[in-house]
Parts: sequence; C-alpha cells; structure tokens
Amino acid sequence: MLTIGGRSGGKFCDGITRRGFLKVGGLAVGGLTLADLLRGKAQGAVNPGSPNKAIIMVYLNGGPSHMDLYDLKPDAPVEYRGEFKPIRTNVPGIQICEHLPRLARLADKFSLIRSCHHDSPGHVNSTHTLLTGYPGAAVETAPFKPKYPDIWAVVNKLLGDTSAGVPPYVAMPHPRYNGAAYLGDRYDPLTVAGDPNAAAFRVPNLSLTDGRRPQFGPRVGLLRQFDDFRRDLDTSGLAGSLDAFHQKAVNLLTSDSACTAFDLSRESDRLRDRYGRHAVGQRCLLARRLVEAGARVVTVDFPCVPGQKAFSWDDHASVWNIFEQMKIRLPVLDQVVSALVQDLCDRGLHKDVLLAVMGEMSHTPRINYFKGQPGREHWANSMSLFVAGGLKPGQVVGSTNHKGDEPRDQPVTPNDVLATWYTFLGIPLDTHFSDYSGRPTPILPHGRPIQVLLT
Repeated sequence: MLTIGGRSGGKFCDGITRRGFLKVGGLAVGGLTLADLLRGKAQGAVNPGSPNKAIIMVYLNGGPSHMDLYDLKPDAPVEYRGEFKPIRTNVPGIQICEHLPRLARLADKFSLIRSCHHDSPGHVNSTHTLLTGYPGAAVETAPFKPKYPDIWAVVNKLLGDTSAGVPPYVAMPHPRYNGAAYLGDRYDPLTVAGDPNAAAFRVPNLSLTDGRRPQFGPRVGLLRQFDDFRRDLDTSGLAGSLDAFHQKAVNLLTSDSACTAFDLSRESDRLRDRYGRHAVGQRCLLARRLVEAGARVVTVDFPCVPGQKAFSWDDHASVWNIFEQMKIRLPVLDQVVSALVQDLCDRGLHKDVLLAVMGEMSHTPRINYFKGQPGREHWANSMSLFVAGGLKPGQVVGSTNHKGDEPRDQPVTPNDVLATWYTFLGIPLDTHFSDYSGRPTPILPHGRPIQVLLT
C-alpha cells in the first residue's frame, strides 16, 4: 500500500484504537510499494471490466443512528423518538431529519434503504459483515486480519487495471475497511491522508531499483512534489533504469492525469465553498475528481467535524450527548453529501457513479441515559443506508416498525446491498476466487440484488 501523509488516533467505545481499526486486514504488511501492487495486478488480472462504472463511499464510522437521520419516528414513545423533528423532502411521502434541509431538496436524486439489518456485534465484525457479506469473520484483536476480501478489493482486482492514468482505488484519509484478505495486499488502496485544503501531503518512497528514494518534505505541496519528482527522473536518466512495473508506478503517480485529478485549484472557489472548506468537504470534491478521471473506488472517511467532542458516530450516553453532537455533525453531512450529489448530476456522472453514505451499524432506537446524558448503544437489527447515482432515485426501500427497532417490510441484508452494487458494476455474482487454502470461494455466499433500485 502506498500512503500520502497523515496520522490517526482515538478509540472506539469498546477500546479498539482508531489506528488499530484502520489496519483491518493487515494493510501495508511487508511494505508493499505501488510497483508491487501493479506487478501483482498484472499477474492476477481477471477482467477488464466496465469502462465507466465507479463507486464513492462516504463512511460514517461508528454507526449513525437511523432514528436521527433518515427514519425518524415522531409518533413513537418519547424514549425512542429523540429530539429531532422530520421535515418533508421534494419527494411526496419521504421525510428526513430537520438538520438535513439541503438533502431534503434533493430527495429526487437519491434513495434510502430503511430496512437493512445484520447481527454482527462490534465495529470490526460489523464492518466485515457489511463489506464482505460474510458475517463474524474478522478477528477483534490486532492485527484484525479478515478472512474474506471486501468489495473494494474485489472491484480493484476485477475492474481496477485501467489506462486512465489515475490510481484505481483511493482511500481518504485512511483505509478503514477490511482489506483484500486472500486476494493479496496488492489490491489495497492508495491512501491519501491529510487535509487536501492544506496541500501538505507527503509522498513516501517508491522503492526505486537503484536504491534512490525521493524524499518529500511534509510541508511541500503534493503537485509540486509530483512536478519535482518528474523533473528529477527526466534529468537524471533514472527513469530508464526502472523495471516495467516501477516505471508504471512512477508514471501513475506523476502522470498528467494523476496530477490534474489531485489538483483542487482547478475547481472554482464557488464549488469548493459549496462542499465546505474543511477536510471532509474537500476530500469529497477530490473523490468526484478522481472518479471523473477514471478511478474505480474512492472511499472518504467521515468520522467527525471540528468542534465535536465525538471522534466518530459511536454515540453512547456514557461518552457524550448524542443530540448535542448531532447538531454539530449533521449540518456538515448535509452540506457535503448534497454538494456531491448535485455535482455528480451537474457533470453527468450520476448514471455511472454510485454514491453510498453509511456506517457499519446503527444505534439503539431506545434512548439510554448516563448521568442525565442521552445516547444510543450499538444496534444492527435495523439501520438506514443512503444511495445516489447509478441506481433508481427518489424512493425508499423497506420500512421499520413504529419503534424503529426492526424491519417491518422488505428486509434487506448486507448481502443484498453488495449484490446490488456488484450488479451495478457489471460483476457477476457467481464470481469465485481461491482462498488461502486454494478452495474456490464466492465473492458473496448469498444475496439478491434489490431490483427496485436497479434502473
């Protein structure tokens, strides 16, 4: 895995460190370089794939409460319904939280899945379940090695080898997902850490064959580093000494396409302001630029915003007041996601780029109190997912009962969600890979596409 700058820290409620959780799948074991990833991809290439389809995920790690975002229950008992009120959207019959007014005006451009559910406990196992379709197969202690590859690694393996000149799979600012498991670390992402607003990314060495390793200072802009590195290669003649895969790695990171895709200065101030001049907003804008340039998968981690006590969406009463923190967090989510949805539509990308906004679980419909402070605990029996682009918009899939604690109709599993995404990407659901023991293993053990979402 190749990383561009950044650090991580903090803990979840169960004591798992954020840094540990970010290493799910043993990412970067052995110090694989981009050249290693490309060499492995050439050896394991399976399918050139669809030329246009891509996925952006905005990941709300810790688990956003469906009762406070997309599935409010104003008529539920007071101990369930919470402080927020639902508001109408521009689609009759669909209501969402009052703190998401921009998204309410765009409901005809997205859909909600309100009846997703699973039974995997804990953050790591829930993430593994949601992104692999195989429940409870991740180890809850370091190094969090997964047993099965997540959808991002599968997509990277099958569709990632493009000629677009940009990395096929980019994670910002961390790869917060399970990893490639038996597919191999070569299908893990290029990690772009740091704040794109600050232009202070750092590019580590590419492990060049003659031992020369370009050193990039942490205060130097990413684009300037690319330009300086390209000039150094050209003037030193070093480029000619690289093997084909090192050369491809260098070309990928220093190509005009990559440099252009990472250059946010090419966007208008008005659009950058629409996304928000904070890290998560500019990462989402960069995600749009990357998929437009040819990237297949871009994931954006959205754990928290400035001014919060919270470092994630893991809103327990014993940690902080859920409604106090939501009032800080939701306006940023509203701004960022509405800007991304509208931007994809404005650029005609909405048919080929699927946007998913979700976490690994939800939190309890019933409110708990700790020393008078309200919060919600872990809950995966009912949860909501937001999807836009690529799928049929303006609808709600499924519903929960009057308390919101379990699906009432059209229950959906993570496997059904993954089957829908694979179908959108053109990946056959009967695709198999060899696991660690050489046994053919399907990318999904079961699951059916959600037909009402497929256009």
